[in-house]
Amino acid sequence: MGSGYGVIHFLGQSDAVGRGVLAILLGLSVASWYLILVKLLQNALDARAVRAFLAGYRASGTLAELADRVHAQSDACAHARLARDGIAAAEHCRRHAASRLTDTGTGEIVSRALRQRLQHESARRERGLTLLAATASSAPFIGLFGTVWGIYQALINIGMSGQGTLDKVAGPVGEALVMTAGGLAVAIPAVLAYNFFVRANRSYAGDLAAFSNALFTLLATGAKLDEPDERGAAAPAPAGAVPAVERRG
Repeated sequence: MGSGYGVIHFLGQSDAVGRGVLAILLGLSVASWYLILVKLLQNALDARAVRAFLAGYRASGTLAELADRVHAQSDACAHARLARDGIAAAEHCRRHAASRLTDTGTGEIVSRALRQRLQHESARRERGLTLLAATASSAPFIGLFGTVWGIYQALINIGMSGQGTLDKVAGPVGEALVMTAGGLAVAIPAVLAYNFFVRANRSYAGDLAAFSNALFTLLATGAKLDEPDERGAAAPAPAGAVPAVERRG
């Protein structure tokens, strides 16, 4: 493209509507890229914190040791917050309700606390994805509006001049093409990032739900789900009392 008909030339001769469309696309692009970078960093930090916490969880031999670790890392990651809420619910039931998870709905109280934390963590991970979805779906149409407006301006110039020469239509048509390209340039990264984060959040939610099930078993029996008994068999189903959780001094 020659210097006389570069992108700057097309943008310089845009009217208020064209500049407004470009401003909207630029704002959506900046917001979506900022969100993409923030979410990538957040996911990386969450993954590292989860790995560190799960390593400590596997090293914890008793529920009391896990309670100490959760007390020290209560807000380190979603898994730590889930364990904190589950242990707090079990302690509350032990002090104020029946001593068995199978009595008087105590197990439901603990499982409800775990479900509420799962829902909260899922909502936290999905925060901001609405903007990416809105950008991915609306940016092409915003660019299309700019394209239609540019073609309309080209037709106006042809009608006023009475001839369809290149110098009359090149500017508006070039502006229309810039609008189309701008809409696609904003929408494509947004839709790719949205699909990536949705898939990552689905996997994260599955891992958190699996940890919640294992945690409930630990709270119910005092033994981990995969911990064998003295005979080498798997631990029995939850039927015992809620173990007392006493933090070490």
